[in-house]
Amino acid sequence: AVIVMENETEAREGAAAVRPLFESGEMPGLVIIAHERGNCSAYNAGWQMAILQFPNFKYLLVIDDDEIAEPDWLERMCKAAETLRADIVGGPQVPVFADPSHARWAEHPVFAPPYRETGRVPAIYSSGNLLVGRNVLKAMGPPFLDLRFNFMGGGDSDFLSRSAQKGFVLGWCAEAKVNETVPARRVEADWIRARSLRNGVISTLVEKKKRAGTPFAGIKVFLKSLALLAASPLRGAIRLARTGSLTTGLYPVYVALGRVLAEFGYANEQYRQPEKN
Repeated sequence: AVIVMENETEAREGAAAVRPLFESGEMPGLVIIAHERGNCSAYNAGWQMAILQFPNFKYLLVIDDDEIAEPDWLERMCKAAETLRADIVGGPQVPVFADPSHARWAEHPVFAPPYRETGRVPAIYSSGNLLVGRNVLKAMGPPFLDLRFNFMGGGDSDFLSRSAQKGFVLGWCAEAKVNETVPARRVEADWIRARSLRNGVISTLVEKKKRAGTPFAGIKVFLKSLALLAASPLRGAIRLARTGSLTTGLYPVYVALGRVLAEFGYANEQYRQPEKN
């Protein structure tokens, strides 16, 4: 069954697009209107509805509305979960640039997948291509995603970090690809910079939650951020030498800077203005 989350409550274009498929019986499932703005609110509503409406499902798979799954995506993700004995499985989001001349950006850290091979992994950072076991959802919520990440993003990364900390096994299926549409706006310098800084902010916030309750947690996170900032010029220079891309070379600098800025309340809520995202 398919659950479509519509979190635009006025035009409801997403709901209108899939309605004929459900009404004709071509696709079993339902559409949910999430009246609270923010991607975490949408995920929470959809995942909770899955548990309530489909009590016997084993796996829940997640894909975003700007992505198209390859034909064998579902089978590959489920097979990976069984083979790897993983509770959660992630897969690559392959960028498909609106302007073909932007294809060179595919290897930039903002767009490139974190892993290249199938296997168990220590962390997954995105829900854009994800399998989650029912056992995970029952243990982790509701609510599943922290609403503090609603407009910044990172609620998925935090959820996955907490799941791993709780002992659930994470895996990666390199063959289960989804193709993600990337508008020209997302290769502009200010968007890349903002996303890189945001990744750093999320890194700090997620790590703080992970270390919560341990001695000197806040100090340890801050010192790590300062160390990463100090090391970032060298790390950036190595990336620059390897790729020849100044933007790629600057990525670790922006991420480290974002980590430090998070300590002073900086939050880049890119999703609050979707027209700029």
